[in-house]
Amino acid sequence: MELFKSTNFDFLGKKWPFIIASLVLTVAGFASILMQGGLKFGIDFKGGALMTVKFAENPPLDKIRQAFAKSGKIKGEVTVQSFTDPSAKNEVEIGTELAEEKQLVANRQAMEEVLASAFGQPASGKLDFNGASQQQLIDRLREPLARAGVPMSEPQLQKLAADMLNFRDTPPRSGMITDFNQLSSVPGVTSAIINVLKQDCYLAPYKVIQTQMVGPKVGVELRTKAVLATLYALAGMLVYIAFRFEWIYGLGAVIAVFHDTLITIGLFSIFHEEISMTVIAALLTLVGYSMNDTIVIFDRIRENLKIMRREPLESLMNKSINQTLSRTIMTSGLTFLTVIALFIWGGPVLHSFSFALVCGIIVGTYSSVFIASPIVLFWHNYTDSHKKTAPAAGPVRPETVRKSPARAIK
Repeated sequence: MELFKSTNFDFLGKKWPFIIASLVLTVAGFASILMQGGLKFGIDFKGGALMTVKFAENPPLDKIRQAFAKSGKIKGEVTVQSFTDPSAKNEVEIGTELAEEKQLVANRQAMEEVLASAFGQPASGKLDFNGASQQQLIDRLREPLARAGVPMSEPQLQKLAADMLNFRDTPPRSGMITDFNQLSSVPGVTSAIINVLKQDCYLAPYKVIQTQMVGPKVGVELRTKAVLATLYALAGMLVYIAFRFEWIYGLGAVIAVFHDTLITIGLFSIFHEEISMTVIAALLTLVGYSMNDTIVIFDRIRENLKIMRREPLESLMNKSINQTLSRTIMTSGLTFLTVIALFIWGGPVLHSFSFALVCGIIVGTYSSVFIASPIVLFWHNYTDSHKKTAPAAGPVRPETVRKSPARAIK
């Protein structure tokens, strides 16, 4: 299927605006990284404890920060930030950076204690319904229900607890209810059961959804391995393309992919996005994606070199890019639509991953045309002009004339 037939766009003639734009983005990215004192790494790389907390109402960020600042129990810097994604409504992320492995568990316990102290934990002995598991709820209700004249068999009690927690965890509540009377719509929940819940349970205004802990040493090791994985991928591709085509083609492709990675990382710094292991996975995906697009164009250039031997190299490369234009637009366009949907509706967990893919696909698509191809063209123009200006050593026999490097492709 071809979207365009017989196109004749002068892509290489328009290369300079794109090259300048790439230089500007690269410099802006490096400047942003220097101004911010480095990249913003996630818990995977810097080590520490990260807790995601959901509140019943709008999170009181100032109150949370003040509670942690006054507690004195937390070692290391504490960060509190809310989510802008609608799917993470009323959620905040509380993180601490650690310098020692032994502080991890202590910091997590201290974080939970600070939250309980700041947002009111009722008289001891009551169970937090919003944070309870099914077995905890069963154990807490068994005797009080019997005393209240609501005896239940074990299977009935298990079903009751499962139904109530399922109601609690179903959107729009999503793990939080604000009034026990909301449970009256659950089959089997009577006013007597609600009274028992009010006496033996309470509703905390927050719920710890997720806690991650990574030791500082592990974080440094993961960061090192992530960098090495990216470099190994680029080196392997350089060797393959140099063998499959010509070394300058491999170098051009690797520079283009490296350019994509640098600009994407720079955009992460400019937009204050966090770099985590999922982002590294996205970057490695982009390395392969961009490289594949570049190889398709280079392969068409190689084919045309066999049938257009007298064609100037720049004109031949333009024709090759035009011939692969439909494939590039269909592949990149459909992929871009997918990652845009992931970026908009994927939620906070996939936000950084989808952001990397969105940036990488845009940058990777134009780099195959306006970065990788011009590098090859510049090199061959340079070598050709160098040979023309070299002093002649004597008469050259026709049979000893060597082919231009532009035609030396295998």
